[in-house]
Amino acid sequence: MTEVKTFHIVIAEDDFDDADIVQQSFESNGNFAKIELVKNGQELLDLLRSCTDCPDVILTDINMPIMNGIEALKELYNDPQLKPIPCFVYSTSINPTYEAQCKELGVKGFLIKPYSFEEFDNIPNRIVEVLSAEE
Repeated sequence: MTEVKTFHIVIAEDDFDDADIVQQSFESNGNFAKIELVKNGQELLDLLRSCTDCPDVILTDINMPIMNGIEALKELYNDPQLKPIPCFVYSTSINPTYEAQCKELGVKGFLIKPYSFEEFDNIPNRIVEVLSAEE
């Protein structure tokens, strides 16, 4: 039997409803053993800079208070210890400027927030597909 690789993910999401839904989607996916939530980019950076058990992957929203996802990613990618962590971005809309910035930074995927609960379950699957293809 093939062993399933499990991941530790940190999700930055300021909307409580979206955070709850996306957390449930990752919890119901057998590929994610540890899921941590933060409310903005500053909390994401604070967690990453203080972690002893750093995540395997990061998923961040773009539009958040205090520090948005793009600002957090810029700082993350300028930190040699954090830069290797694969990052994914998700947003409610396709904004070509944001998408271009993410691509330039080296983000592994730019995902659109779904409109239905069922479609949220595709987010963990898409992340696993990208990570698996890179192994």
